[in-house]
Amino acid sequence: MLKWIGIVILAVVLVGFLGFYIWSEQTYSATEELLTKVKIDKDPLIEEKNDWLIFNSEDPNGKGLILYPGAKVEVEAYGYIGKSLSEKGYTVVIPKMPFHIAFLGINESEQIMDDFDESLDWYVSGHSLGGVAAASYAYEHQSDVNGVIFLASYPAKSSDFSEGNLPMLSIYAEKDGLTTGEDIEESKALLPSTATFHQIKGGNHAGFGVYGPQKGDRKASIPVWEQQDEIIQTMNRWMKEH
Repeated sequence: MLKWIGIVILAVVLVGFLGFYIWSEQTYSATEELLTKVKIDKDPLIEEKNDWLIFNSEDPNGKGLILYPGAKVEVEAYGYIGKSLSEKGYTVVIPKMPFHIAFLGINESEQIMDDFDESLDWYVSGHSLGGVAAASYAYEHQSDVNGVIFLASYPAKSSDFSEGNLPMLSIYAEKDGLTTGEDIEESKALLPSTATFHQIKGGNHAGFGVYGPQKGDRKASIPVWEQQDEIIQTMNRWMKEH
């Protein structure tokens, strides 16, 4: 009897894992337009290493950015942000997460920082669930990061930064159907009083990457490239100041 119970439990676990695996592989990929703009496979300054997509700079400014992807979003979808910031001097690393879920790779930042020989001032960032994971890492390693940048995201309640002074930037979009303005307003209680907030008028959730429409999101009233450029400009300006 116990043998059959064990077999049934194992079968349920295997079926559950298979279902999760199939769900996790139904990802959002970079659009053809993005891959035309950013030639990831042909650009000598872009490399893949240890499941990281790395955007090197020809003229490094001594600052590095680690960007955690949103759930089920392929790293290439953030290629325009990565390439554009690298052209401004930043070393940008976008790690591929296990099963495309950032919470399964929270400590990727530590491995990335350890792997780079040069001493960089590191910032951690993340889109949506990726931002929650990035904040979880930063909360436990506040002395290792220069700041946190949330892209349509906010920290979990277990990562309460309100009593600290770690520099933080929250970029959110007016028409985001997944991370709403109400979510951002509530998140302010978890961030330092010095945190900077920037709303992208007309932007939406999927516009923080370039991968097309996303289920549950609202339609943007501005082109995705306009939203991307505003994100890049805001990030660059803030990192220069911090």
